[in-house]
Amino acid sequence: MTTEPEASDDRFLDGRLRILQPRAGFRAATDSVLLAAAVPARPGQAVLELGCGVGVASLCLSARVPELRLVGVELQALEADLARRNAARNAVALDVVTADLATLPAPLRARRFDHVIANPPYEPPGSGTAARAGNRERARREVTPLGQWIDVALRRLKDRGWLTVIVRADRLPDLLAAIGARGGAIAVRPVAARQGRPAGRVLLRARKGARGPFRLLAPLVLHAGAGHDADSDAYTCAARAILRDGAPIGMPD
Repeated sequence: MTTEPEASDDRFLDGRLRILQPRAGFRAATDSVLLAAAVPARPGQAVLELGCGVGVASLCLSARVPELRLVGVELQALEADLARRNAARNAVALDVVTADLATLPAPLRARRFDHVIANPPYEPPGSGTAARAGNRERARREVTPLGQWIDVALRRLKDRGWLTVIVRADRLPDLLAAIGARGGAIAVRPVAARQGRPAGRVLLRARKGARGPFRLLAPLVLHAGAGHDADSDAYTCAARAILRDGAPIGMPD
């Protein structure tokens, strides 16, 4: 099967999913798979992904949990179109809405979901060097404030519904502040590249309206050994089960 020059045909979950992505600019990778693995969804539930990109997280979640009612919101038209095509080529029912999450269409604002998931842009406004490709810049750098992402997510959740987010580790204080008293039973799992290194990412799960205690979990370590081996991805057993086999990430409910 051929693909157009501007898109690559990539494989996720050890080839179970085939994903078209832009060759230039932002490309989904490990973070999207980790996000999907942290969602405590059950068959038949409704899941909303904010900023779904080309659909990787939602499609990875569907590979693990059948019969979900999936909706994705994506601002960028190219990525939204690729998400629709990726859903079709992987035989997954994913309704992709091309919209700004800050101004969702009225029919979507009227809905409530069992889960809302998101991989918001990591870079705060004005930080770092701008990416050359426009879609990569919009995906990496915060335009809509993180607090607004979380506000929209919580508004779309049913009472006792679950919010699951992956962010850069240094954004965790901002994320917790944005959730405030509206979510509880918060569990955070740091994600470190190697044993003994600081976490680069964190996975957070919170329940709307809950009052359970905050839990900081043991880190998920992605790579074995002290350094990169060019001949192998060298994933730990836990990471390989998640990234290759589609296993869930253990996080307490």
